[in-house]
Amino acid sequence: MKHRSTQDVVEDLRRDGRLIEVTDPVDPDLEMAEIQRRVYARGGPGILFSNVVGSRFPMASNLFGTLEQARYLFRDTLESVRRLIELKLDPSALPKRPLRYAGVPWTALHTLPKSVSRGAVMANQCRVSELPQLKCWPDDGGAFVTLPQVLSEDPAAPRDLMKVNLGMYRIQISGNKYQADREIGLHYQIHRGIGVHHRAALDRNEPLRVAITVGGSPAMTLAAVMPLPEGLTELIFAGALSGRRIAMVRGNHAPVYADADFAIVGTIDPARTKPEGPFGDHLGYYSLEHPFPLMHVEHVWHRNGAIWPFTVVGRPPQEDTTFGQLIHELTDPIIPTVIPGVKAVHAVDAAGVHPLLLAIGSERYMPYLERQEPQELLTQANAILGNGQLSLAKYLWITDDPSAQLDIHHIEPFFQHVLKRVDWRRDLHFHTRTTIDTLDYSGSGLNRGSKLVVAASGDPVRELAAEWPNDVSLPEPFSQPRRVMPGVFAIESPEYSSDGNSNEVARLAEAMGQWKDRHRDCLAGVMILTLVDDSAFAAASLSNWLWTTFTRSNPAVDVAGVQPSLIDKHWGCSGPLIIDARVKPSHAPPLIEDPKTTAKVDARAARGGPLAKYL
Repeated sequence: MKHRSTQDVVEDLRRDGRLIEVTDPVDPDLEMAEIQRRVYARGGPGILFSNVVGSRFPMASNLFGTLEQARYLFRDTLESVRRLIELKLDPSALPKRPLRYAGVPWTALHTLPKSVSRGAVMANQCRVSELPQLKCWPDDGGAFVTLPQVLSEDPAAPRDLMKVNLGMYRIQISGNKYQADREIGLHYQIHRGIGVHHRAALDRNEPLRVAITVGGSPAMTLAAVMPLPEGLTELIFAGALSGRRIAMVRGNHAPVYADADFAIVGTIDPARTKPEGPFGDHLGYYSLEHPFPLMHVEHVWHRNGAIWPFTVVGRPPQEDTTFGQLIHELTDPIIPTVIPGVKAVHAVDAAGVHPLLLAIGSERYMPYLERQEPQELLTQANAILGNGQLSLAKYLWITDDPSAQLDIHHIEPFFQHVLKRVDWRRDLHFHTRTTIDTLDYSGSGLNRGSKLVVAASGDPVRELAAEWPNDVSLPEPFSQPRRVMPGVFAIESPEYSSDGNSNEVARLAEAMGQWKDRHRDCLAGVMILTLVDDSAFAAASLSNWLWTTFTRSNPAVDVAGVQPSLIDKHWGCSGPLIIDARVKPSHAPPLIEDPKTTAKVDARAARGGPLAKYL
């Protein structure tokens, strides 16, 4: 099914029993998002809201509700894209298996975008205020577009479709100080392709032409979040996945995706920004109000029968988790060709993606030496942190796997593998005063923070503690140690105070060091102590621990250890590592549902209907 519109997607899902239509009124201000979160959490189908309060346009969500459903949407093209990737990895496979790869040249022909003079998206005009005004969280600064396809042209080559950047950047369409129907906010983060175009436009002192499209083929949505090499337009990938060349309308504006359901066309002001946000983000917190590029709106178009697709952004897992799973399926085989020696990389969704990266590398240097310590892994770690959006990783855990037993997506076994081998005196490598994810407020400022590489290799050197040692007591005011996994414990800690924090952590480290000195083996196998506000919550699930630990800590500031040492500017410790993952004053507030909306959706569930079992 080569979908051209969101209507095509909706009908495709409906025919296969993968869609529920809600015909009674639903408010896009909080209620719709609450419904979407619940339906996604229960593995529910796509949803069509045909009676949207305050808008004449239907809305659709959960179109990518499960990995199986996403595969279904791309059932006609996913295999051909995989084979295209296989040939990129190994061109010699073509003469060896000509039948398997017979259709690849045809697939390749559909990767190139094409220019057209008109498109279905231009059939009608409207105003920004007539578009669905979706608000997902109570303290959002206004209505946002959550599945935008943001297209920008290269100012130095405005006619070249091969240099068009397609990305999914946050678009605020109401609220704050934006002039209604004339201005919208465009929030893009560090290390995004649009930044290259914006820089070029600023250097030329001219506005940047931008088109924001919504809907059309689901291939365009996935392409907008696809991590492709800089300089390679996402339109190529979208063409392969959609099964047709992507048609782009050219004119006195940025290229516009011709088959989209909606398009907002205009320019980024070269001289001004305006406050954008706050907005609930995929780390599970609000990203706060900051100045971001201002877009002047010139046209708002929509096709006949337009449907507004949307998603909800929040603490994982959400619908964008499915995007990550599908991207991993397609890109995992490519990783070894991009970074030599690296076999696999996994951005951990439960930790908010960028805060935690896992990698499996290889040790090929000097195999004749018997020393079992990271060597080439450190080279590979630096290569990972220098590669596109992977460079936003805050914690990178990397190990080798000579017996090929590890699955990069099985997180607890991966941690166990590393913790059995790591030497905290040697295997911690800090990067200070560097860039981190724009949405991460654990650092020292917007886009500013630190990184920690944990590299471990060789044979196991220890067994991990299955339980907290009975004969070890914590100094006040620390209490209630709870096991997260073997070797890792969450410690209930006092509320963070910037004045007393360093003394508290030092007192804990000193007390643990004394236990270690008096009873040599009492802390054997205890590898990580995570200081948290609520140890019961942090230890209740691996997901809770990952989210708490890696979204609430800044490595250079919040990592300490028992019996620390500093040798030739290399910091390490001989006892357990301590990670302070308490809430800090600089952190953004977490996302909490609106009680009135929760009650409203509870009442909807009580009334019954096709959605009730998912609510």
